Amino acid sequence: MRVPLRLWPASIAGRTFLVLLLGLFAAQVVGLTIHAFDRVGLQRAAQGREAMARTWALWRAVVTAPPARRVEALEAADLPEGFSASIDPVPLVRPGTLPPGRAGERFAEALGRMGGPPRMRPREVLVGEGPGGAMAAAIRLPDGMWLNVVARAPPAQPWSSPTFLAALAVMTAAVAGLSFWAVRRLTAPIRDLAAAAERLGRDVGAPPLPERGPREVAQAAAAFNTMQDRIRRFVEDRTAMLAAIGHDLRTPITRMRLRAEFVEDEGLRAKMLADLAEMEAMVAATLAFARDDAASEKAVPLDLAALLRTVADEANDVAGRDVVALEAPAHRTVTARPVALKRALGNLIGNAVAYAGMCRVRLDPPTGGTIRITIEDDGPGIPEDELERVFQPFHRVERSRSRETGGAGLGLPIARTILRAHGGDVTLANRRGGGLTATVTLPA
Repeated sequence: MRVPLRLWPASIAGRTFLVLLLGLFAAQVVGLTIHAFDRVGLQRAAQGREAMARTWALWRAVVTAPPARRVEALEAADLPEGFSASIDPVPLVRPGTLPPGRAGERFAEALGRMGGPPRMRPREVLVGEGPGGAMAAAIRLPDGMWLNVVARAPPAQPWSSPTFLAALAVMTAAVAGLSFWAVRRLTAPIRDLAAAAERLGRDVGAPPLPERGPREVAQAAAAFNTMQDRIRRFVEDRTAMLAAIGHDLRTPITRMRLRAEFVEDEGLRAKMLADLAEMEAMVAATLAFARDDAASEKAVPLDLAALLRTVADEANDVAGRDVVALEAPAHRTVTARPVALKRALGNLIGNAVAYAGMCRVRLDPPTGGTIRITIEDDGPGIPEDELERVFQPFHRVERSRSRETGGAGLGLPIARTILRAHGGDVTLANRRGGGLTATVTLPA
C-alpha cells in the first residue's frame, strides 16, 4: 500500500511512528476480530445448551401431564424470544436436514437420552431444519403425537460487545503514546547530531556532543567529536602558521621601507613606498581573512537597526555627504557578534558606495524566522557569470573594480564568511534598471 506523499511525514521520527502505529493498529484489529468470532462460537454453544435445557423441560412437562392438558402445559411454559413449541400429529422437521458436523448429532443423541424411566423416554427424536429455515427438534410422545420445538437463533453479532470499540480506542491510544515516546527517544540523538553539525558550521569551538546512549549513538557522537577536534586543530594550526608568516613578512617590508627612504629620486621613492604600502595592506587583509577573528567573539543580543545607523553614519562622515539612505525601524533585536557583523555590513555598504557613489539600505520585518537586509546601488553592476565568483578570495572584476578601488578582493569573501558564521548569507543580483542588489539574511 502506497501512502500519498502529502500524508507521508518528512522526518524519520514521523515515518517510524506512522509505520509502527499502522502496523500495531492492524494487529490489534485482527486480534480483536479473532476474539469477536470466538465469542460467536461461545454464544452458539451457550444457545445450544439453553435450547437443550428448554427442550428437556418442555418434554418433561408434556410427558408427565395428562394428554388433555398437554397444550395447557405448553402455553404455561416461559419460552424465550425465538423459541416456540407445539404438539402436532406429524413432525415439523424436514427429513435429511440434520445440520452437518458432530454438533447436530450430539444434540440429537442428547435429546434421545433425556427423560427418566424407560416409559418416559422419547420414542423417536428428529433434528433438522424446520419452518422458515429455523432449527427444529421433533420428539415422539408415547401416544404417537409429536412435540415440535422450533428455535430461531438470533443472528451472530461479533461486534455487539459494548466494550469492543472502547478497548480498541484505549489500546490504540496506549500504543500510540508508547510508540511516540519510543520514537522520539530513539531519534533524539539524530536531532542532537544535526544541531551539533549546525553549531560546528558557525563555531569550531562549540562544545562536544555527550558520548552516551546506545552503542551506535555513542560511536556516532565520538566520531563527530573526533572530527570536530581535528577541524579545530587544523584551524588553529593554520592561524598560527599565517600569523608566523605575517610576522616574518612585516620585518623585510619594514627594512625595505627604511631603505626606500634613502633613495634620492623622489619619483622612484614614492613608487617604492606605494608598492610597499600596498603589499603591507594585502598582507594585513590576508591575515585578517585567514584568522577569522569573528569566530572568537561572543554572540550577544544587539539592536540591528542601531548598528545599521552607525555604519551608515560612518560612511556618510567619510564621504562628507549623505551617501547612504537608510530605511529601518526604530529597533530590531538579534543575537550576533557585534564587531564581526558591523565589519560585514560595513564591507557591503562601503563596496556599494565605492562603485556607485551612494546606496539605499532597507531593513525588512522578519518573515519565516529570517531577517532580510537589502543594499541597492545604481552602479555598473556585475556580469551574471561573476556574481558568485566575486565571493572567492582575491577575485576581482577587473573592468569595473580595479585594485586601486577594490583593495585586495577580500571584502565580499569576509562579509559572506561572517554572515554564514551567524547562520545567514549574502547574495548579489543585478537590478533590472541598472545597479546591484546585495541581499543579507540573518536568523531572527
